[in-house]
Amino acid sequence: MTSPSALQDQPTGLTSSARWALASLSLSMLLASLGTSIANVGLPTLAHAFTASFQEVQWIVLAYLLAITTLIVSVGRLGDIIGRRRLLLAGISLFTAASVLCGAAPTLPLLIAARAAQGLGAAIMMALTMAFVGETVPKARTGSAMGLLGTMSAIGTALGPSLGGVLIAELGWRSIFLVNAPLGVLTLVLAHRHLPADRREPKADRARFDHVGTLLLAGTLAAYALAMTLGRGRFGTLNAALLIAAAVGVALFVRAEATAASPLIRWAMFRDRALSASLAMSALVSTVMMATLVVGPFYLSRALGLKEALVGLALSVGPLVTAVTGVPAGRIADRFGVRRMTVVGLAAMTAGCGLLAVLPASSGVAGYIVPIAVTTVGYAVFQTANNTAVMTDVSPDRRGVVSGMLNLSRNLGLVTGASVMGAVFALGSATTDVTTAGPGAVATGMRITFAVAAGLVVVALTVAARTRPANAQRA
Repeated sequence: MTSPSALQDQPTGLTSSARWALASLSLSMLLASLGTSIANVGLPTLAHAFTASFQEVQWIVLAYLLAITTLIVSVGRLGDIIGRRRLLLAGISLFTAASVLCGAAPTLPLLIAARAAQGLGAAIMMALTMAFVGETVPKARTGSAMGLLGTMSAIGTALGPSLGGVLIAELGWRSIFLVNAPLGVLTLVLAHRHLPADRREPKADRARFDHVGTLLLAGTLAAYALAMTLGRGRFGTLNAALLIAAAVGVALFVRAEATAASPLIRWAMFRDRALSASLAMSALVSTVMMATLVVGPFYLSRALGLKEALVGLALSVGPLVTAVTGVPAGRIADRFGVRRMTVVGLAAMTAGCGLLAVLPASSGVAGYIVPIAVTTVGYAVFQTANNTAVMTDVSPDRRGVVSGMLNLSRNLGLVTGASVMGAVFALGSATTDVTTAGPGAVATGMRITFAVAAGLVVVALTVAARTRPANAQRA
């Protein structure tokens, strides 16, 4: 095993074991993101297979996302307490076993339950992969490692729809879940052999796990995520009730954490303005990136008249650009400093969203793809620099929970963006049903949505410009 102290003695390179450990972390991130994107393409087939409505089969996707969103902070903290290696191996094993159960599920309720279990495994994998970077690579290579993890996440997101479509066509819907099994076994073997061993502390020195705080946070996040996703952008009585429940949950959680002997989240962490700013920027930027997924299909199909295959090809540009940019962005962040590259990434996103906000329909597909490429390049640079800034100087006993909070801020941005940016798009299109809106109305809605998106990125850019890093190393 490679110890953290050994890594510090090799500031510019990686040992063979460290490279294999990083490979296992990369595969963990790939599997978690693939599990998110591959199921979406199968929903029509699954609705037919189980004779179910769209509202029923969408829980195949929601169960996975809700499990990740509600539990990612808690599992990160649990890893800090019981050992990250042990918990990550358990998470990979759970994800792999749940994938097999998904592929073998005879009924829709059992498939949804298996997807929730798969989401729990994915939450562990997502939270602990970033936490492990500090124990796997030297500090000087943190940005490159974060860039690689971002690349693998983007590859999983981009690969899911196309791979899922091929597998369903050739082998049936069960194959989109079973494909995770061999990859999961490979990841488990590599992680077991090469991840650094957990530090063993006397039981008297170990923090206790905050069960009450965990339940309150999970319930609060579940209520908020459901409020943002149910109704497909339309807020009704149920959505309002869930938001009220989430607000009450926040108050109860804050009160419980103030009196807990070993709180899940220490509020003193938020006194670090750099950490608070990074989490806020991550949520804002993720909200903006969701706009590309909400608006893109409608603009390309209804305003530009593209067929389904070309729409899918055009939509894959963003994830592919992110995948290609991730590793170089990490190296640039290592060389020029994370704060500077955070600003550069946000500035590029502002430019891309600004171009989309003034885009004339006559510019065609290229006029849409080029600003999207600029936006996603900026996103890749920002995400890598921001993740590196957060994780570089976190104390070892808090890496799991901080990594979980960083992933949570991203997920909350995505679920918020799906609802809020969808509502902005509908309002901008001056219609209650975007699927039947005319080309001109859709184009107008797209421009208004990205004008709002540009404004959100400007807010994030202002936060970045005004925030001074707590450690000179972050500058």
